[in-house]
Amino acid sequence: MALYVDGFVVPVPKKNIKKYEHVAKIAGRVWKKHGALEYKECLADDVKTGKYTSFPQSVKLKPNEVVFFSWIVYKSRAHRDKVMKKVMADPKLKDMGPEMMPFDGKRMIYGGFKPVVSL
Repeated sequence: MALYVDGFVVPVPKKNIKKYEHVAKIAGRVWKKHGALEYKECLADDVKTGKYTSFPQSVKLKPNEVVFFSWIVYKSRAHRDKVMKKVMADPKLKDMGPEMMPFDGKRMIYGGFKPVVSL
């Protein structure tokens, strides 16, 4: 089966972890409702600042923040595009305005990826 993955790296203030988890659960339910195969939100546990680059450096992590690494899995790029269109029109997400976002979206890194090795 061909797959497609959207990946995200997000800086979240430590004081907002619970709020982020709450928003992520809502978003995850919306993505799954519209066909996403998997939705994962992972809190950094063993992530160090690197000499040249790292997850913390990639989002200009501040001392009071933690990194979340997240991904959503789809059947294909075409499937992702269909799911994303439905997700973006879903009232549950539309009702969550910018004030609900418990992180600085300007420092979020995201993109779509084609898996090349899957074991």
